[in-house]
Formats: sequence, C-alpha cells, structure tokens
Amino acid sequence: MNYTSLKANIQDICETTFTDDQLALFTQQAEQKIYNSVQFPALRKIDSGPITATNKLYTTPSDYLYTFSIAIIDSNTTHYLLNKDVNFLRDAYPITTSAKQGRPKFYAYHTTTGSTVNLMFAPTPDQNYEIEHIYGHYPTSIVTSGGTYLGDHFDSALLNGALVEAIRFQKGEPDVVAMYKEQYVLSMSLLKQFGDGKLRQDYYRSGQFRTDVG
Repeated sequence: MNYTSLKANIQDICETTFTDDQLALFTQQAEQKIYNSVQFPALRKIDSGPITATNKLYTTPSDYLYTFSIAIIDSNTTHYLLNKDVNFLRDAYPITTSAKQGRPKFYAYHTTTGSTVNLMFAPTPDQNYEIEHIYGHYPTSIVTSGGTYLGDHFDSALLNGALVEAIRFQKGEPDVVAMYKEQYVLSMSLLKQFGDGKLRQDYYRSGQFRTDVG
C-alpha cells in the first residue's frame, strides 16, 4: 500500500475528508508506535568505524532506533559486547586511568543529546579499536517517500494504526475506538510473528551464538 492508497482508505473508512497535515500526523504517529514496538530484521544497518583510546562514549547514527549488537574487532577477532545498565558500568569501572583501561566488554545506554543517543563502553578503550554496530533504524516515513517496507509488507498494521489515531482525533464513540483498536492490536500480534518482538536487550543475551566476551 502506498501513501496515496493509505490516505484514501483512511478517509473512506472514517467517511471524512481530512487535511493533508492531519493525514500525515495520523500516519506518522502510527509508524512511530509500530517501529518502537517491533524489530524488523530487514530494517537493520551496520555502522563500522574506529573508536579511539580513552574515549568511552560512542555517538549513534542520526537514524538510530535500537542496538541489535556491538562488536569490537581486535586482531581480526570479533568480540561481542554485553549490554548492561549504565550504573553497572560506573560501579564496575569507576576509575578510567590507564591501569583500568582495556578492550571494552560491555556497553550501556548513556545519555541523549537532542535526538542523538550516546552509548558508553567499559572498560574505557586502552587503544584504538574497530567496532561493528548493527542497529535498527527509523526508515523514512511513507508520508515522504510514498512507499515503504511497512506499507508494502504490513499494510494492515499501518492502516489500522492510522485509523485509531484518526478516530481519536474525531472524538469517536468509545465503542468505535475500541473496535478499531482491537483490529490494530490483532494486526500488531500478527506483525510480531514476522518481526522480532522488541526486547530491552541485545541479541547476545537472547540465545544466539556469539564469540567469547572474555
């Protein structure tokens, strides 16, 4: 389903003519909820590059949504990092002097600056390393692109999500809102069978094989 079809369906079902701004709002709100609820393997990217000695913070790409995995490449060996709470890293590695530095083994969500997320490594790198960061990203909205992976493969979730937003905007009767919300929940349940139900952990801790982090 492209954006033209999506807009027509929203207005036909709601029996209302919305403005372009309103239709864009309904659609983008639905997209945001879906992308924050489900991990799509097809919507992952790789960010590779160096991290420098003594710098324990890493700035994620501008389209970053979540981390799938982070690995340190050291002497052609891949070492996957474990995700921990930032307070664990601070307690376990309170001192960043050279004697306490080394190859990072852990990472944590550290700070957010505007829309940018910073990750923290521990121990603090003792030298320059190459990293491979596989992450999920926010795709360009169907409002802008006209067509997206979500619209092409999971249009029922996108349509039902946008309908929930539109009917709430209309201040629809509670039973009508509940009916479309039920359809949306069903669409999301089916969607999660194809994607990965979003977990608050990376895939190293989800049972998939990784090399030793020691």
